[in-house]
Amino acid sequence: MRADRLLSIMLFLQVHGRITARELARRLEVSERTIHRDMEALSVAGIPVYAERGVGGGWALVEEYRTNLTGLNRSEIQALFLSKPSRLLADLGLGKASDAAFLKLLASLPSMYRADAEYMRQRIYVDPTGWGHVDGAIPLLSAIQEAVWQERKLDLKYERSGCDPVERIVDPLGLVAKGSVWYLVAAVDDDIRSYRVSRVSKAGIRDESSVRPEGFDLESYWEQSTDRFKQTLPRYAVKVRVPPLVLHRMPYAGRFAKIEKVGSSDEEGCIEVLLRFDVEEMACEYVLGFGSQIEVLEPRELRDKVVEMARSVIGFYELRGGTQSNS
Repeated sequence: MRADRLLSIMLFLQVHGRITARELARRLEVSERTIHRDMEALSVAGIPVYAERGVGGGWALVEEYRTNLTGLNRSEIQALFLSKPSRLLADLGLGKASDAAFLKLLASLPSMYRADAEYMRQRIYVDPTGWGHVDGAIPLLSAIQEAVWQERKLDLKYERSGCDPVERIVDPLGLVAKGSVWYLVAAVDDDIRSYRVSRVSKAGIRDESSVRPEGFDLESYWEQSTDRFKQTLPRYAVKVRVPPLVLHRMPYAGRFAKIEKVGSSDEEGCIEVLLRFDVEEMACEYVLGFGSQIEVLEPRELRDKVVEMARSVIGFYELRGGTQSNS
């Protein structure tokens, strides 16, 4: 709608000071001619916009002019830092928050609210890469979230895989969304740990204020923690040979395969590719999914196993086919 676009133009000018018609057209997905017409409409409506020509020029508002917008609610403020993916917003009850909230905040709120924006950024971090799995119900997420917001200690009961559950009093530092999986980052016993929220079976907010380590940065901690975890993962390297058309499909064929190196084309136009998997079984399933379009070069053991499994599949269907024809 044009009214929404005119409002967006005013906010862009207020936030950025000066911006070109080309950049406005790109951001608002309209033509430059449309932007010039919009500027005329704003001027007629009494909005003090003006154009500066030459290098570094563009459209601007007179320096003292400020819009007076209202309506930014708490959900919008929280949503500024959780814009993607939408399921994560739904988990926190923020699904209906507007994508325009970030611009509204910078353009119309006092400086004290900008400090609050940094507060939020330090307590929720979204890592969109994911581990390749999705959590089920997470009924205690809202209680954990509230403890993070209020900076209160948390009584936590955590169900560990293959072990007895543990109960701890922790200082919640922030929430991290890894793909579609939520983690609580918390301080306990002079250490900082990550807890998968779906495995939390009790979360009670205490009256005591939590203690935040001086200089702690949620994003930096998570990135360092993720790097350390990746270094502990098993590495199963596989060298394959594929035609160029198949190479373009490979990144989308399996979420557990990582392309580490792509070689040059050989005399037949095929390309050698170095892949990494966690275990041999994942590599075997991945390769079989391409049929005859991918050839395993190394390791030899995997090549033999792929041949064995392919023969097994053929034998299975020959047997099933023969049974059906005799019935």
